[in-house]
Amino acid sequence: MQRLQAFKYELKPDSKQRRLLLRYAGSCRFVYNKALALQQANYASGGEFIGYVAMAKHLTAWRNSTETPWLKDSPVHPLQRVLKDLNKAYQNFFANRADLPRFKRKGSGDSFRYPDQKQIKLDQCNNRLFLPKLGWIRYRNSRDVLGELRNVTVSSKNSKWFVSIQTQREVEHPVLTVTTAIGIDLGIARFATFSDGSYIAPLNSFKIQQAKLAKYQRRMAHKQKFSNNWKKAKAKVQKVHTQIANSRRDFLHKATTTISKNHALVFIEDLRVRNMSQSAAGTAENPGTNVAAKSGLNKAILDQGWGEFRRQLDYKLAWNGGILFAVPAYYTSQECPECHHVSANNRQTQAKFVCVKCHYENHADHVGAINVKERGHRLLACGDAIFSRSMKQELAEVSQLFS
Repeated sequence: MQRLQAFKYELKPDSKQRRLLLRYAGSCRFVYNKALALQQANYASGGEFIGYVAMAKHLTAWRNSTETPWLKDSPVHPLQRVLKDLNKAYQNFFANRADLPRFKRKGSGDSFRYPDQKQIKLDQCNNRLFLPKLGWIRYRNSRDVLGELRNVTVSSKNSKWFVSIQTQREVEHPVLTVTTAIGIDLGIARFATFSDGSYIAPLNSFKIQQAKLAKYQRRMAHKQKFSNNWKKAKAKVQKVHTQIANSRRDFLHKATTTISKNHALVFIEDLRVRNMSQSAAGTAENPGTNVAAKSGLNKAILDQGWGEFRRQLDYKLAWNGGILFAVPAYYTSQECPECHHVSANNRQTQAKFVCVKCHYENHADHVGAINVKERGHRLLACGDAIFSRSMKQELAEVSQLFS
């Protein structure tokens, strides 16, 4: 089977290469914003959507224009890739998968991609990488790159440059070494509670660093904008954000790796995180209630990284031969696993579950995990499960395994 995998490293550019990286990222940002402005102006005038091919002709004109001669100094393939990214963003918007594309700001997610593997050379023995118009650039070689190189993405974060090398390679079809199934209930007091009664305590990386972050943000607010002192204060704020993100990512990778290695079949709640974390502020005409409490809840929900947890668990289970099923999450914490009586009164507190009908008692999150697993088995037997990916062949194998 084919496996696409990305290997990310920190770049070690010299001063000239650092200036070129900033210039190329700025050129890609300029082309993206100019193309987006053109799309908006075209829509306002009643014109049809400009596709990628037509937009690429505008890019050629911009590169040859006397107003933007510096675009010619940038590699053309990353600029073309930017137009494809914008076109994909609009397609996602038209399909109601994403919001309307927005303009990019300087210093926020600066990146560009080299899509043509023929122009890229990788010298792992000498810890260097050749990129068009950048030449050989060194990187911190922390692990070997496996597979055939497909594309390279260069990005900036917290004044550091990183390279993500995507490869493709043929691997043997994974063979299941475990045969256990488990249900997972995601929460805030407990990050993940399993149907066997065990659980993972939350990390709360943002909550831990929140006071420190607020202190540096106050210092930044008191500086003259764009001054040298303001830039230094901004760098400290960015450093704290990077620490929060790195801690959360490390926590999620360790948790998902452990789960994917120990279980063949994992049932998880199909949570709508965006809907769950919507603001309760309301409008001026219809103001919301308990806005401060809901704001704190939203921060706690987003601090857990449930979406990234599900994404990592999906592909890691696939690599190990397992399957991830997403099941509807409604009433999983209010349904009794013994008599299946559903009532809001069953969950007396955040942690305590006592069935009002049969008096079954347990931790509420454990009850939710048990119900997730049982519901997943029922939906799997009926063929109505909400699959995280299409796996008809593996579905048949797993059905035989657990029958």
